[in-house]
Amino acid sequence: MIAEAWQAGALPMPEGVDCVTLPALRREPDGAYNPRFLLDVSDQDLIALRSRVIRSAMQVFEPDVLIVDHLPLGVANELTGTIEHLRKRGNTRLVLGMREVLYDPETVRRTWSDQANMDAIRDHYDAIWIYGDPAVYDPIREYDLPDHVATRARYTGYLDQRPRLEFAQAQAGPCSRTCPPAAGAMPRRRRARRRCPGRSVSRSRLAARYHGVLVTGPLMPGEKRQDVYERAEGRTRFQVLEFVPDPTPLIERADRVIAMGGYNTICEVLSFEKHALIVRA
Repeated sequence: MIAEAWQAGALPMPEGVDCVTLPALRREPDGAYNPRFLLDVSDQDLIALRSRVIRSAMQVFEPDVLIVDHLPLGVANELTGTIEHLRKRGNTRLVLGMREVLYDPETVRRTWSDQANMDAIRDHYDAIWIYGDPAVYDPIREYDLPDHVATRARYTGYLDQRPRLEFAQAQAGPCSRTCPPAAGAMPRRRRARRRCPGRSVSRSRLAARYHGVLVTGPLMPGEKRQDVYERAEGRTRFQVLEFVPDPTPLIERADRVIAMGGYNTICEVLSFEKHALIVRA
């Protein structure tokens, strides 16, 4: 697995799987990309480094199948040389994996109007896997995607998260082992938004039988995370965690879930049939 987030290396994985981490980019409001951490490196140099790392991994590993997440050429076109190389080599099937709901239709159309992305799908990709059900939401129709995208599309249905417990339980932290089963509220949060629902949750009052766990996520700005820790200080039935390798053990043990409406979170809630309050900021 090739990922940008360094936390990916901490995720529980089955035998035979390893992770290569890319130097991180930050998307600016104007759509440009800049280094997230290596501030003394130019964006062009960092993108070139990402390209070389990906290309080297593909040359050594020689995959039978490459599944690319979301964007056909990567977030900054760093996959261009790699997929062209793999297609010429002829031994690797290329698959584009997509959530069914990406962004608002206008943003998706603007992103996918890039001719390079459309050419890459037409010329290099064998299939598009859409992780959803068209009876619920059909991105081909809603986003008005072209015919050569539609003909490659295959719907997988929503991904069942329960099998992840097999790998996650061995690495579950002490919180997931000590929280009372089916009696814990588990507020959680993956990414920072303009507003911070986690701060509201941290000041909420829990009913007597509940134990609260708030997962801030590593991308919450430091000052907001510190504020959450301070609000939770001294509360014996409320715990704040910055990062957990896999949240499925917490979800499985929770009685109620408060969460942002990301794809993975929704699939986890549905997989474990939990009562949930979904907050969209």
